[in-house]
Amino acid sequence: MRILATFCFSFAFGVFTAEYLLPNSLLPYAAAGCAVLGVLWALILRDNARKRALLIGFGLALALIWSFAYAWVVHAPYEKLAGTKDTFLMELADYPSSTDYGYRAEVRLRKRGLLGKAVLYGDSELEGLEPGTWISAYCEIRSSSLIRGSKTSTHTSRGVYALLYARGDIQTCEGNAGSARYFPQRVSYSISDVIKQCFPDETAPLINAILLGDRYELSDGDKTLLSETGLYHVTAVSGLHCAFLLSIIVLIVGRHRRGLLVAVAVPVLTLYAMLVGLSPSVVRACVMLILTIIAPLFKSDSDPLTSLSFALFLILAANPFSVKSISLQLSFAAMLGLILLTSGMYDRLRNKKRGKAAWFLLGSLCATAGAMVFTAPLSAAYFNTLVLAAPISNLLCLWAATLTFSAGLIAVLVGLFSPAAAGIIACVPHLGASYLLWTARLISKLPWHAVSFSNSYLKFWLVYVYAIFVVCAVAKSGKAKYAAASALAVVSLAFVLWLNAFPMRSGSLHVVTLDVGQGQCVVLYSRGSAAMIDCGSKSYGNAGTVAADYLRSIAVDRLESVVLSHYHSDHSNGLGVLLARVDVGELVLPDIEEGDELRAEVLSLAQKYGVNVRFIYETETIPLGSAEIKVFPPASEVDMNEECLSVLCTAGTFDALFTGDMDANTEYLLIAKNELPDVEMLMAGHHGSRWSTGGDLLAEVTPEIAVISCGVGNSYGHPHQETLYALRDAGIEIFRTDLQGSIHIKVD
Repeated sequence: MRILATFCFSFAFGVFTAEYLLPNSLLPYAAAGCAVLGVLWALILRDNARKRALLIGFGLALALIWSFAYAWVVHAPYEKLAGTKDTFLMELADYPSSTDYGYRAEVRLRKRGLLGKAVLYGDSELEGLEPGTWISAYCEIRSSSLIRGSKTSTHTSRGVYALLYARGDIQTCEGNAGSARYFPQRVSYSISDVIKQCFPDETAPLINAILLGDRYELSDGDKTLLSETGLYHVTAVSGLHCAFLLSIIVLIVGRHRRGLLVAVAVPVLTLYAMLVGLSPSVVRACVMLILTIIAPLFKSDSDPLTSLSFALFLILAANPFSVKSISLQLSFAAMLGLILLTSGMYDRLRNKKRGKAAWFLLGSLCATAGAMVFTAPLSAAYFNTLVLAAPISNLLCLWAATLTFSAGLIAVLVGLFSPAAAGIIACVPHLGASYLLWTARLISKLPWHAVSFSNSYLKFWLVYVYAIFVVCAVAKSGKAKYAAASALAVVSLAFVLWLNAFPMRSGSLHVVTLDVGQGQCVVLYSRGSAAMIDCGSKSYGNAGTVAADYLRSIAVDRLESVVLSHYHSDHSNGLGVLLARVDVGELVLPDIEEGDELRAEVLSLAQKYGVNVRFIYETETIPLGSAEIKVFPPASEVDMNEECLSVLCTAGTFDALFTGDMDANTEYLLIAKNELPDVEMLMAGHHGSRWSTGGDLLAEVTPEIAVISCGVGNSYGHPHQETLYALRDAGIEIFRTDLQGSIHIKVD
């Protein structure tokens, strides 16, 4: 069995090399070199070593050639179409879902030679269409691997190779709707409908995520809560869920009726993997479980490492780009840690004198620790966070996740035939989901439950911790070495957290313009008190996440005030995540656009998290440590950009002015209605738009520094050259988040 593992892991390493290390043009030559080296080593070595050398060489060569061919045959044709407009005939691959701007749906282009899938963005015409429906539309086609000038693997790792934007009416016909090919999608859709009918609104999204891995309906607050307490994995269908399902099958069929068990479990697990979308984590889990249950039929013992490698081979053979999938990397890293480390840790710490409860506790902690060994660096790289409370979270909540999945599955199956009966059964999974959310909220209040790598010192700390535990593993001294290493890890963590927060304790004011891409989010900190101006972004990622990570890195867990200049998404759509993670005293808002959806959402979030709301009708002053914030009401009523609040922050002789998205005409009204001082810092209006930061404002407040908050390669042309020229002609020093990242100004 380990021979198969040798080939599969070699293939995986070859794909990794092709996608991360080598340009595509060199892959054929690298493949030839690997094949030759494999043969040469085989000639030198003997017996099993010879066989392994051939397998390694062949696995690497095959992976490199396959990656090259896949990119050329599947991906390249889509890249050639990028930037063009044409009428395309498409087939829906799943049910459309709503977005902030309409609807999106995965489609297959019915164009000869095009494999893989694309994503179609359109309006309400897509609503309610079934998978298999044929669509004809005039579309602009864009690359899925290059978005707003930045390379991304988010789409290609899922087999999506183009983004289509419908420009005009959409024509539809039945096509293959209702065909057997889309049976799993229809079943999944029906299950989601049953969940919505049977469960209360507060737990239905979580139960839908636990059963189907569909986290679309989860609120930003709940996603954040589960993520930063180490429980988000219960919503990603993986080995945990598949093992639950297999346990139910074993309970019904019986453990010793091996042939019947295989006959039932294999198709059920396969169908379940298709229902939840064949994500890497569920494919890995199903392949490993299937190999485990069929191994005795061939009078063979299952080998977890071989099963893991074979699952990885199947996924990468289907799509080499999936090696860049965060889901795949986390799933396989966690499983590798469980296989290689968990049993060893458990054996070292096990004591026969302990009772069953202690053994269970120890096993749970070892499993979590084993999984975290390889996933912690990935979490730090991708999510900028290390969840220290994960062992506690899993210990307290995995039993509830098991209960919620098992009872929820029974309730849904019953609900397909009798919604009334399902409503009674649904009480159990509802309680389980409620407990999960309640426990997550409780854990999120613990200090140090998670740390953010916005603190750059933590990267060195993580390397240090791994180093001392590696030294412990190779050292020959007794078990006390691990206790000493753990103590050193805790003490050093406390030190680096203090070290990062220490500079904020000096100075009368800190103005930090966070890099949130195409949006705005500014942190004001003075003598232990913090406030924020705006929290939104139109770029990928979430401004609330960026802000909360930064605040955690400087040991701030409360904002006295959050001022939203107006209700546009690039200034306020991160508020849900921010409120879920940070205690906020009050929201300071303009009383405009009463029927606006985003305004209603902001007020709903304030009510949900118990945050006071202060509407600004006249100039008001808010104290902040040794500084003060003066908020001016809207100076115009033309549209939302002109109706925004303005903010002047003052500390001693230092003044910073923030004018939101108002244009030059409204800036003139602002300075006419209010007595503004000369300022040291000006936030350029509307992200550096040509229509803002006019000459009248510059002449009135004579700033020394201008900060522009905008995203790399944004489609709005921000900042405009006219604005940059005007600022330079006025002798103003310019700082930009798209070029310099977050900008920190300290006032002594």
